[in-house]
Amino acid sequence: MRRVIVVGAGVIGLTSAVRLLEAGYRVDVLARELPLETTSAVAAAIWSPYSAPQQHVVRWARRSYDVLADLAADEASGVVLREGTEVFRGEAPDLWWRQALPPGAGPDRETSLPSGYDSGWTMRLPVVEMPQHLRWLARRVEDLGGTLTRMNLSSLPEPEGVLVVNAGGLGAKHLGADPSVHPVRGQVVVVEQLGLDRWTVESEGPTYVIPRSRDVVVGGTAEPGEWSRTPDPAVAADVLRRATRLVPELARAKVLRHRVGLRPGRPEVRLERQGDVIHCYGHGGCGVTVAWGCAEDVVGLADG
Repeated sequence: MRRVIVVGAGVIGLTSAVRLLEAGYRVDVLARELPLETTSAVAAAIWSPYSAPQQHVVRWARRSYDVLADLAADEASGVVLREGTEVFRGEAPDLWWRQALPPGAGPDRETSLPSGYDSGWTMRLPVVEMPQHLRWLARRVEDLGGTLTRMNLSSLPEPEGVLVVNAGGLGAKHLGADPSVHPVRGQVVVVEQLGLDRWTVESEGPTYVIPRSRDVVVGGTAEPGEWSRTPDPAVAADVLRRATRLVPELARAKVLRHRVGLRPGRPEVRLERQGDVIHCYGHGGCGVTVAWGCAEDVVGLADG
């Protein structure tokens, strides 16, 4: 049984660890930040190929949709299938990732729209409550015989005969000696659940309202090159203003907390093997959307 060290305990690292363990590898996950401390824990986490079109994204996203849809049958996973609408000013463009949607999921033209919007696509998509899902993934790793250890690494491990998966997210900038990796700051506001059961997204903002079981994640921002994890009150006010334009009921919602995450930006996802290192990072804002597809490619590279 060959040993694999996975560096990184966000959604990419943990899903890779799960698939490697299921494939028969001995897996140890090492990370500076434990799962609930990662950027993944901040994500609103609606399945959506939120990145420029590139090779493999549709394939990864479709595979991840299928896995998440299956997980929705397990309440402990934190995954639900939820209907909602992406809205547009002017005519709704065709979705470049339409083929990633399974039959019956949409997109369908929407005619009931917020004031000021002219068109929309309604779809049924996986929505993932990330704190719960990350706990589920960590338990799955442990149940399969893997380990999860906090460790502040200054470089990738180089033990002899061990395969290393670099899933360090933003940390891959240093671990992978990759200057193209950069932060894309995202700030969200979490408000009380007022009975909302549909998500609403406007990509231009980006503005989104993502209901969860006990709260609603309202966003957001996408600020390349910004490293601050401190919530900005002015940004929060703007986020709430934009979101309330989409969903007027939010005007009476109590704010529960403010969160900031640093997405691991890169011109494109890096998923390749170099010797005994498999690099899997640079997913930007679509980590949840492609995680399971990428994890299965990681196993394929490990087997190769």
